[in-house]
Amino acid sequence: MPTITAYIIAYNEAEKIDAAVSSVLWADEIVVADSGSTDGTAERATALGARVVQIPFQGFGDLRNKAIAQCTGDWIFSLDSDERCTAPVRDEILALIAGNPPSDVYRVPRRSYMMGRWIKGSGWYPNFRQPQLFKNGAMRYTLEPVHEGYENLSGKPIGVLANAIWQFPFRNIEEVIHKMNRYSSLGVPKIAHKKVSMASAFGHGLWSFIKHYIFKKGFIDGWAGFVIAFGNFEGTFYRYAKRYEQNQTWQPPQSEPLRRENR
Repeated sequence: MPTITAYIIAYNEAEKIDAAVSSVLWADEIVVADSGSTDGTAERATALGARVVQIPFQGFGDLRNKAIAQCTGDWIFSLDSDERCTAPVRDEILALIAGNPPSDVYRVPRRSYMMGRWIKGSGWYPNFRQPQLFKNGAMRYTLEPVHEGYENLSGKPIGVLANAIWQFPFRNIEEVIHKMNRYSSLGVPKIAHKKVSMASAFGHGLWSFIKHYIFKKGFIDGWAGFVIAFGNFEGTFYRYAKRYEQNQTWQPPQSEPLRRENR
């Protein structure tokens, strides 16, 4: 039977790491790629049997490549700390690698839960990120700092699993705002070649909102769908606004030292 390593990337995810690791205890090896967490994430993962490796964060593409370099299994299953493997996905993976699979790289659908409901629209179901199941050596990530791409090195077509994992992307609105701010900053280098203005920043943000709320049917998800669309507006707007800010030479006005006047 081929072996499988599950790897999880994490940074200060103490509230999520237990559930993530527990959902892949069926794997032959669990690797948690931590980037200097200070909230006990590494200790909690170790207590559950994971092997924790410390990898300084230099972008998500670099982090994932260094994480898979630590995996010793014949197959690798990628899981983020806000994701949970489900029993149907576990069974599908084990049956697949035990046989003669037609592909070496597989995408895995995700079903997301937010604000007390399973999200059906907003472009979130079925939702995919980079392939999450692949033979060791069959895939590598590109080096974008965020929303990194991937390269299929196997020469075979990419497959898709039938069953979905679960994702819990945000615990609360504060986490939505925090992620929006972080990802908008990480995304600035991806648009460094573009000429931007505050008007174009607003236009890109507005289009992102319309795309997610109208065309991807975020409106069917109630207020959760609105928050998702608005979060995409903010993330896109601030990404372009931060790029615009880089080209400016704004300085505070000069002021003279103030002393008490002589009377």
